[in-house]
Amino acid sequence: MITLHVAPAQGDPFSHDVDGDEVVIGRSMKSDLSVADRFLSRQHARLYHTEQGWMIEDLGSRNGTFVNGVRVESPTDIAPGDVIAISASIIKVTKQGDAAPATDRPRQTIDQGSIFRPATELIQASIRLPEADAAHEAEDILRHAERLSILNDVHQTLATSISLDELLDLILDRTFDHLHPEQGVVLLKDNDGELYPAASRPLSTETDRIVISQSLAREVVEKGMAALVHDVRIDDRFAAAKSLLDAGIRSIVAAPLSDPRGTLGMIALSSAADVRVFSADDMQLLSSLASVAALRIRNIALAEEAAERRRLHEEVRLARQIQVALIPDSLPTVPGYDIYGGNQPSQGVSGDYYEVIERLGGRECVLFIADVSGKGIAASLLTAYIEALSSAPIEDGLPPEQIFTRVSRRLYRRTPHERFATAFLAILEPASGTVRFANAGHNPALLVRRDGAVERLSSTGIPLGLLPLAEYECAEFALASGDTLVTYTDGITEATNPEKEEYGTERLEALCRERRGLDLDALAAALEEDLQLFVAGEPFADDRTIVILRRVQ
Repeated sequence: MITLHVAPAQGDPFSHDVDGDEVVIGRSMKSDLSVADRFLSRQHARLYHTEQGWMIEDLGSRNGTFVNGVRVESPTDIAPGDVIAISASIIKVTKQGDAAPATDRPRQTIDQGSIFRPATELIQASIRLPEADAAHEAEDILRHAERLSILNDVHQTLATSISLDELLDLILDRTFDHLHPEQGVVLLKDNDGELYPAASRPLSTETDRIVISQSLAREVVEKGMAALVHDVRIDDRFAAAKSLLDAGIRSIVAAPLSDPRGTLGMIALSSAADVRVFSADDMQLLSSLASVAALRIRNIALAEEAAERRRLHEEVRLARQIQVALIPDSLPTVPGYDIYGGNQPSQGVSGDYYEVIERLGGRECVLFIADVSGKGIAASLLTAYIEALSSAPIEDGLPPEQIFTRVSRRLYRRTPHERFATAFLAILEPASGTVRFANAGHNPALLVRRDGAVERLSSTGIPLGLLPLAEYECAEFALASGDTLVTYTDGITEATNPEKEEYGTERLEALCRERRGLDLDALAAALEEDLQLFVAGEPFADDRTIVILRRVQ
């Protein structure tokens, strides 16, 4: 024979000797073993004796039966020393005649110390009329009505929030109003799936420190389980949780923030010392509150995401306006030369910029192409700033290296140091065909000779704005009749195909050499056609900008 030592959810502990071959456990007074626990079914579980020993089976209860922390899905062996958990009540099995446990609630192992229930089951139970016998019917119905009233109040209250921060504060306000914890925290998942405290009410007004069990958090969030811990001091699960013990935490109740799309995080409430011991009723109510809160959190998050998309769309539109305003509407006519400039935008906005202007009364022609770091409106503003910084030294007739030195140093002083630009600047003397140039970390310009020979005009200095005292050198070449200078941004050479291969400088060089007999418009069209063929439908990640100069006389 065996003895069942019962620590009920309500009332004092007691012992029950099992003298027969069967005992039915439930909240009904008609049960062989009646236990004061609101969340027990009328007939919750049955213990019975066989030739092999004692067995236990769950009788279709709403909240389940657990042996040593494992849910009973089918008849399960039971023996002295085992611990049975039914709702918030604990039953320890001993041999008849053995002394009762020294504590009023048996000390439990790591898997027995906390009560975990699927949150969905608790939510369904909270909105379903309770099964009740005559002795409990009135009490159960009143409690059910009160719970629905609370949920309706919370739903209406949370619907008034207009921001996520405001909503999280209201969630904590309502949980504190109805459950009266000493500490509360809402944990949400970040973009990497890690939990972070999005809102909290600490134990002390003198600190914002929140004490939470990481293992408990994982159980709640990853498995969708509501959790109830009566006392961390008698639960081996928290034996190593020094921070909880040092803070004086005793009782914890937690529930996942879940909706049909997944789990967003969790709510955890706790109390210190002996001020508040949470019950199974509290766990059920918190699960329902968390479900209402999760739907509202999701709705606000979706609304904020939509607003962010609208903001980004507007930013792209404004950035594109800035960029388009910087692209010249027309290019100067230089006798003896053909000039082409074009920009093909990507889906986003880059900082591509080019300019072709005459200076010194037409004695010189300046070609300027640049590509700033980053994208969006910040890149467009930086492009506009570079255009403003360079306009004065260009008009003053400074040589390429001095223009870049002035622009780079001012850019370094006036902008964040992670912002920079690559650029190529060439100054043509039309009369002689002499071209002086400086390359600030830009893609090598291609000098395509009439006979098909190609020279790469490599960097003569670092990108603009990268270092405080940047210096640049000037190089020079002569442009003969039929020679072509091709300058471009990396949106062309770094375009990728489905195999993630880049278009590359070699392919661009080959096309310019093979198609050098085409006029400049046709050459640019041939390049765009070859790019589209290469990417095979893959989107372009960056703008494609090209400026071409050819001597025709």
